[in-house]
Amino acid sequence: MLRGTAKWPQRMPEIETLSLAALATAALIVFLAGLTHGTLGFGFPMVATPLLALQTDVRSAILLTLLPTVAVNVPSILHGGNWREGIGEHWPLVVYIPLGTVLGTHWLIAIDPAPFKLLLAAMIVLYLLQPRLGPGGGWLGWLHRHRALAYALFGLSAGVLAGTVNVMVPLLIIFTLELGLTTLATVQLFNLCFLTGKLVQLAAFGVAGLLVPALLGNGALLALVGIGALYLGMRLRARIDAAGYRRWLRRALAAIAVLLVLQFGLGF
Repeated sequence: MLRGTAKWPQRMPEIETLSLAALATAALIVFLAGLTHGTLGFGFPMVATPLLALQTDVRSAILLTLLPTVAVNVPSILHGGNWREGIGEHWPLVVYIPLGTVLGTHWLIAIDPAPFKLLLAAMIVLYLLQPRLGPGGGWLGWLHRHRALAYALFGLSAGVLAGTVNVMVPLLIIFTLELGLTTLATVQLFNLCFLTGKLVQLAAFGVAGLLVPALLGNGALLALVGIGALYLGMRLRARIDAAGYRRWLRRALAAIAVLLVLQFGLGF
């Protein structure tokens, strides 16, 4: 269905003609994104995509981060062991991610996805204000009572947002903060969701004929840079306690909300 549409042209001159200087700049961006991902356990697409888009276009930036994102997700899932703590209990969330991603991709072709950024920003602000809205679990108290419904709604919504605006992490942060998951379980669950969504995107772009040799070659080089930065970031993460980590997550949510509004206002 993606093949031959106006949204997904078959040629990508931005990637095919990437100069040595541009590739070096991309490597620096990927290093920064990998370091962020290793430290916080998430954030690679959020950092890499908008920065890469400054030297190419958004579509090419997303395509260029395909292999690096997969490369940093796999070690992040396996790091620390005992991955069943997060994934074993919360795997239903991951099942809905591909379904939402496919739906979001179709919407990306059919309609303007920009308003989704404002909707997502509003949801983040509402969650951050939750302690002021009253006791008893606030507006997400239902999540604990109806876990199966929560998996479906959050999984599908995260997948849709990944397909339309290439951002699923805010919803996942809200989900894990509300359930009180440990740092390790949060990071592993995040990255399995990221990996699942990215593999679906790889399949979609492959069907559309967009996985050209230049993209794969540059992506493989950048993946090596991303893995190196990831492990450096993981060493930094080990020095952050659980309470501090949750504070960083909330600060990241606030920063993401501001970024989403700015992106919408600037037409990014």
